[in-house]
Amino acid sequence: MKVKVISLLIVVLLLFAITPGISAEGADSRPVVGVAWRSNQESETFVAACKAIEAAGGRPVILGQVLSADLVYENNMLIGSTDADGALTAEAAKLIRCNTWQGSNVEEVMDGITAIVFPGGEDISPSLFYSPQPVETREGISAERDVSDFLLMSWCLEKDIPILAICRGMQLLAVVSGADMIQDITLYMSSLGKEYGYEHRYNPETPKAYRNFAAHDVKVTAEDSLLFRLIGTDTIKAVPSWHHQAVRSVDGTRLIITGETDTAGERIIEAIERPDKTFVLGLQYHPEIAVVRETDEASLIYFTTLVNMAKKNEK
Repeated sequence: MKVKVISLLIVVLLLFAITPGISAEGADSRPVVGVAWRSNQESETFVAACKAIEAAGGRPVILGQVLSADLVYENNMLIGSTDADGALTAEAAKLIRCNTWQGSNVEEVMDGITAIVFPGGEDISPSLFYSPQPVETREGISAERDVSDFLLMSWCLEKDIPILAICRGMQLLAVVSGADMIQDITLYMSSLGKEYGYEHRYNPETPKAYRNFAAHDVKVTAEDSLLFRLIGTDTIKAVPSWHHQAVRSVDGTRLIITGETDTAGERIIEAIERPDKTFVLGLQYHPEIAVVRETDEASLIYFTTLVNMAKKNEK
């Protein structure tokens, strides 16, 4: 009997020894990377962001919802702060822009988190823009997520937390920083008299193609940038793309543009950074999809770098 027990203990200890990130005490020793909250955690890009963090050797931790003390909630849903389109009202958005994270639960949500990913998702309430706009397109807005992300992003920027912001996340970084936005690329191109070929996502009217990602190249516009140091080339080939909104301009902000594409003769911004921070990188395309679908090592570098920064910053 004693021999069987001893043998079993040896097997358990061996399993701990060969399982990555697991110590003999059973604790997960992988560096922790936060993933900003959203209500629908089963979306492909959200799940892929978590898987990409794991592929880079990190442990993704889905963060809780950040709540504003300036707004009213019931069961974590906003009461009286949204309009008919589901966007934040002008009054609610102004409270969020002006008061940012003060009085929120963001410090509790970020306890123990030293690096973060803001993944893709819904459109952002245009009332949050530095120059607020009415809703032009109705493709889905989560006002609760807008509040949570805006407060969380403003806190992370102030505290110099390493940030990887993807698609909606990059747009949020732009909005928090005061950049100008394009609500819909199709409408924007039409206003310029340009023909848009849906280079940044498949035409939503195309049968059975709506959830596919378009592929296009990205030109790296600054060698003295995080993006160039990570990728090491002036052109990133065939990035997975899925967006209909974009950053129009970063003039007057602390952001710099480090990646772009030419679309019908117009610049579409694909990467932005905050050079005054340790690591703040926004990508309009989806490297997490390239990691999960194609096991793309070049795209994994974004997540590996963030995981390494989390490990370095852990106390």
